[in-house]
Amino acid sequence: MNDVIIVKGAKENNLKNLSVTIPKNKLVVLTGPSGSGKSTLAMDTLFKECQRQYLESMGLQGINKPKVDTMSGLSPAISINQQITNRNPRSTVGTVTDMYTSLRMIFEKLGERLCPVCSHKIDPTFNAEDIEKEAGSFKEYIFCSNCHHRMEKLTRTHFSYNKSEGACPTCKGLGETVNIHLESVFHQPLSIEEGAVDLWKGSYAEWQIAVVKAAMSYYGVPIEEGLPLMEYSPEQRVILYYGVDSDEVKEYFPDKKPPKTVNKGKFEGVLTGMWRRFAEKSGSSSEADEYFYTQVCPECNGQRLNEISRNVTVENRTIPKLVSNSLEEMFHWILHLERALDKESYLLVETFIQDMKTKLTRIIKIGLGYLTLDRQVITLSGGEAQRLRLSALLDSALTGVLYIMDEPTVGLHPKDTLGLISILKRLRDLGNTVLLIEHDVDVMKEADHIIDIGPGAGKLGGNVVGQGTLKELMNQEESVTGKYLREEGGIKKTYREGMGQEIVVHHATAHNLKDITVSFPTGCLTAVTGVSGSGKSSLVFDVLAKGNEKIHEGFEKVTGLENFNQMIIVGQSPLSRMKRSNIATYVDLFTQIRNIFAKEEAAKERGLTAKHFSFNTVGGRCENCQGLGYVTTNMLFFPEMEIVCPVCHGKRFQQEVLSVKYKELSVNDILESSILDCLSIFKEEKKVKEVLDLLVEIGLGYLKMGQSLTTLSGGEGQRLKLAKELLKQGNKRSLYLLDEPTTGLHPNDVTQLLKLLNRLVDAGNTVIMVEHNSQMIKGADWIVDLGPEGGDKGGQSIGEGIPDLIVKNPQSYTGKYL
Repeated sequence: MNDVIIVKGAKENNLKNLSVTIPKNKLVVLTGPSGSGKSTLAMDTLFKECQRQYLESMGLQGINKPKVDTMSGLSPAISINQQITNRNPRSTVGTVTDMYTSLRMIFEKLGERLCPVCSHKIDPTFNAEDIEKEAGSFKEYIFCSNCHHRMEKLTRTHFSYNKSEGACPTCKGLGETVNIHLESVFHQPLSIEEGAVDLWKGSYAEWQIAVVKAAMSYYGVPIEEGLPLMEYSPEQRVILYYGVDSDEVKEYFPDKKPPKTVNKGKFEGVLTGMWRRFAEKSGSSSEADEYFYTQVCPECNGQRLNEISRNVTVENRTIPKLVSNSLEEMFHWILHLERALDKESYLLVETFIQDMKTKLTRIIKIGLGYLTLDRQVITLSGGEAQRLRLSALLDSALTGVLYIMDEPTVGLHPKDTLGLISILKRLRDLGNTVLLIEHDVDVMKEADHIIDIGPGAGKLGGNVVGQGTLKELMNQEESVTGKYLREEGGIKKTYREGMGQEIVVHHATAHNLKDITVSFPTGCLTAVTGVSGSGKSSLVFDVLAKGNEKIHEGFEKVTGLENFNQMIIVGQSPLSRMKRSNIATYVDLFTQIRNIFAKEEAAKERGLTAKHFSFNTVGGRCENCQGLGYVTTNMLFFPEMEIVCPVCHGKRFQQEVLSVKYKELSVNDILESSILDCLSIFKEEKKVKEVLDLLVEIGLGYLKMGQSLTTLSGGEGQRLKLAKELLKQGNKRSLYLLDEPTTGLHPNDVTQLLKLLNRLVDAGNTVIMVEHNSQMIKGADWIVDLGPEGGDKGGQSIGEGIPDLIVKNPQSYTGKYL
């Protein structure tokens, strides 16, 4: 009895009174089509009930019990999902793992620096009596033993780029600066009447020209009509650029007070105004995209620390050098440091060295040795972020725990998947139950037990259609996954020739790319492949995607983009962080649905307009929950809990609005229905049907219309974005750049997605995707394979050509797995 978890009668979301027995202390895989109910069973039923019982045993009440008859054999549970919660640009791999803190401590204790006056080497260890404390402050000073120059003693704070003591003063510790591209803003051969200032258009231009001319006259440097910008005097130029309140203008006219009114010439200055708007909109204005560019900070060269801190060394290495090396190299340095230190010095830093060794060993084992400590967390893929969190659990001494993971293999090359599986097996062997939501066949082969949920998505799912080992599933008639494995096909044999043109990336050096030149055929489906960290995302999203930008960093140029009307980038970033945004509003269907309801007789009788059917505006919505259907309650140390609104009982609207029906359904019933169900409800509404058809086709039919965008997985969000772009397509020739579009897809759904991408290419578009999924790679017309390894050992082009060629390439890991 104690070696199984028994779930009886689970009815949460789309689960059909599901009962299942899950073996404990085993590696168990939950699989099935996207939307069949895997996450509902694992996260919303199992994890929630484990959490609820654990908290109630500690006296914390108020968590809703999932809809299930009985559950037995539960353990304390830990869930690891793909959501990257930290969106702060200052947050790096070093700060989230706390390894950067250990490194700063090592540098505080052992760092060697040169005296700024006589360049004498200053030893890090001092006698306490040689240190001078400043009265009234916490600063400590030391003296050069050679010339007695007095300087501040460096502490761990001086090695943090998030503190003023350590940060580079120019970029405030961010490593890059934002500038305005002057050539785009000012056209020197033209006069202001002819459009010398690119921002000034129409009547706004006339008004600005009048004010700037008044300002010039006020200062006694008037400009004649039609004077080209390049012939302006320095005084005229500073007034136009920086405005009358600037220090630059005060330097030229020290005795003249700036004008007080617009009529007299109170002019803000073109650049000053741009910087003000940039700051107000925190860099997200349309101007920012067009005229601003970021570049590596000229003062610290992207090293983030100030001059003193970035030149301190331990064993001939500085902090900026160490954090930009891969974690594998960092590990070798730590081992070298441990051997090189004398006993006294070693005792000072023993704790920090051991801490770093432990963490680095775990992270390298999990296949992330190619990352660097200065890598921003927001640039990690969902799978990388999840594995980084997983690495923290590896040496945990807990046993008897249920670990629930959501597709930990996302973003992993098949070569690295086996390494991850061996780690998960170690967690199991410690006496834990490891439950994975997973579609990867390689993982299924290694699992002790598989539970297949299906047979379809949404209402068509929610049943157990097969369980056992992979071999057993293949012999079960009902099993969707078994059926796919029985019919799995080989590599396709015909490839598109393309349109004869090419997109060529010349001399790419961004991140770890080794000065490579790569070409992509147009009119083809191209897969960019390679092991994790080999440079795929850098090539596609940091180089190719930026080919049209005015300033090129990390590459010489990209040619061939002029053949396209538009470039559409569909990445893994969340679509929205607002809980109010849902699927119906995102694809612009909700407006049409509200209009349909407003046309009903019952709505006209009650004087209800389309506005009353919106849960985002005051009028028809329930004001207690402001149309969300739930209210949040603060749980102190735990995430906020969402509780069904006691006034509208989760129905979002006031009773009067809910009483208006379309085909016996209220507006809230529509939001609670799946996209697939809505397809039959709105089959007479041509415009609505078109959009729903497409969503079903790309495998999203199981999602609810009113599902919040914040609850979508990376792959779901990406396919929804792709659908939205397709609806806007028109007759333009487009270049699509996709980042692992198969994330979260069952092999059956991958087949559907491949059909959709092929349709896009057949219509004259070009699709380039970063992908690890073998099924997708086999379906491509062309492959660009990077490698051979990740991090510093990657960044080279291993092979370019049709899949048959890559298969024959002995150096290609991708070829081996195909």
